[in-house]
Amino acid sequence: MSRLTRRSLLAAALLCVGLGGCAAPGGLGRAEPAPAVSAQPRAKPLWPVWTEESPKAGGAAVSSQAPPPAPLDDAPAVGPEGIEKVDVRAVLYADRQMRSFTNKSEIPSPGRPGLRPPRYKDVTGDGKPELIVAADTETGRSILAVYTAAGGKILPILHTSGRRLSPETVGTDLLVRSADDDGSAHTVRYHWDGVRMVVVSDEKHFGNAIADPGECPAPTGPTSGKGGVLR
Repeated sequence: MSRLTRRSLLAAALLCVGLGGCAAPGGLGRAEPAPAVSAQPRAKPLWPVWTEESPKAGGAAVSSQAPPPAPLDDAPAVGPEGIEKVDVRAVLYADRQMRSFTNKSEIPSPGRPGLRPPRYKDVTGDGKPELIVAADTETGRSILAVYTAAGGKILPILHTSGRRLSPETVGTDLLVRSADDDGSAHTVRYHWDGVRMVVVSDEKHFGNAIADPGECPAPTGPTSGKGGVLR
């Protein structure tokens, strides 16, 4: 090795040390910006008014074993315009678990029994919205139902209930919060498994009964066969 080559290598090494170290192959150089961190989806309340002002009552939402969902007999057909154009009360009347609420009036805020305004959100990940309905009863319990369209027919993919029910979406997952007077809160996270909404996390904790809508439990793994209704 020539004297000139050795001097060049020594100068390069000293320059590298002076700059605080050279980047490893494939790594970031000292002046290179770090890649942006992708934002995690935040929980978005379906009925924000109910999130903060629901009347206090005991109870919690719990899922139970249920058979695979079947299309609702006598439900209106879903045309090319999608489930958003279907008569909501006709869907509820076709659903035996929700039929008793078809004669209830729509309510804009908590405090009396009735049907909350319907919501349309994609919770199956197919890019098309599902119909989400909640009914508040005289006892303080609320019933939640989720419907999807398949082959022009309507399928109920989730029935659940609870007191001070506050459903939210986290990406395409559905987060259902409920609370008790003793300060405990119940948070159940549902995820579409290709057949129905199944429970992927189920937590009960004490403290702030209805937590910050921006906070949500991470999925802990599918629990098959869940997603029923508790009256």
